[in-house]
Amino acid sequence: MKEPVLSAQEFFQLTGRTLKNTFRRPHYGDDIILQMDAIGVGSLPIVVIIGLFSGVVMALQMSRALAQYGQIGRTGQIVSLTLIRELGPVLAAILVAGRSGSSITAQIGVMRVTEELDAMRVMGIPHGLRLILPRVIALAIAMPLLVMWTNVIALTGGALAAKLVLGIDMSFFARQLPAVVPVANLWIGLGKGAVFGMLIAIAGCHFGFRIKANSQSLGEGTTTSVVTSITIVILADAVFAILFQNVGLG
Repeated sequence: MKEPVLSAQEFFQLTGRTLKNTFRRPHYGDDIILQMDAIGVGSLPIVVIIGLFSGVVMALQMSRALAQYGQIGRTGQIVSLTLIRELGPVLAAILVAGRSGSSITAQIGVMRVTEELDAMRVMGIPHGLRLILPRVIALAIAMPLLVMWTNVIALTGGALAAKLVLGIDMSFFARQLPAVVPVANLWIGLGKGAVFGMLIAIAGCHFGFRIKANSQSLGEGTTTSVVTSITIVILADAVFAILFQNVGLG
């Protein structure tokens, strides 16, 4: 148990230092923009594909369950609330963890293997400000936008499925949205996205710095980073569910 406990301790220490460094200068704005482009824009195609079909599947499965009670017309309500409040943020976070979290770990790991991190330390360049903080800020900004994009695509897929398979008009599906999904749910979902993004970035950096100077460690570290990031996202979502269980439901 020594290694997992030590890793968890280092993760929380890194999180604390990162939050402490948030308001320190310099912020390396160019790096933040580059990371937002790589993480945000680069994730759009996979988010479109997964989000669209997730909305289709959810609409079809929810309609089957509601049909037993003669409430098939409420499919749009259930799908909208579930996507915006829960599934949208988690789905986007899992996709980003698999795509970008692993990339962050690999980038820093390669710098470890090629001794670039040691060179930065010799030159007095702080790793926290130069490598970690730009990625954390970029993901904290990009993730809410990706969550919004995921919600739009998934709701579009659900509306299309409702129209083509269930015969529910898409305009009726859209009109239900403001009535059944209070705006608080949107803010909760976007807030989750920002927190998930920060956690994914910190986890990616954490495991990147733990990589040893060999190719086997690089592969193992990248895999561990993805698994841990997804686990942290699920745990954080459970905490959000407990804290906001009575918010935005009425």
